[in-house]
Amino acid sequence: MAATIDDIIENFELLDDWDDRYRYLIELGRELAPLPEDAHSEDNKVRGCASQVWVETQVSRDAGEPVLTFRGDSDAHIVRGLVYLILTLYSGRNARNILETDAQDLFKRLGLDAHLTPQRSNGVRSMVERIKNDARNALAAT
Repeated sequence: MAATIDDIIENFELLDDWDDRYRYLIELGRELAPLPEDAHSEDNKVRGCASQVWVETQVSRDAGEPVLTFRGDSDAHIVRGLVYLILTLYSGRNARNILETDAQDLFKRLGLDAHLTPQRSNGVRSMVERIKNDARNALAAT
């Protein structure tokens, strides 16, 4: 992923119109690395999302504490952008850091908390909970 969270925040602040912000989210979603077809599995499917969402988790333990890397996909354009946001926030971080990071803070800062439908908000919570659950499982396995 090319954009950092700081880049995304900065770009959101430059866009005053919500149509432009949604277009930017869709652009971000197009930047997601393609998820291999076999990763579109039931095991990777995120429950609680109105759209189809898949998150694949890889855990490495090179430096002692588990580091989690995520890849994801969705069948909906805006949701792909939300997947991009969540993965940018959490992927490549250690498990404890993932558990301490509140995605709601980011969504409030971007104004997304007030501009997402309840279904999309529930889907975002489901993605975050799935990622945090994977982090808890990785810590428990150490």
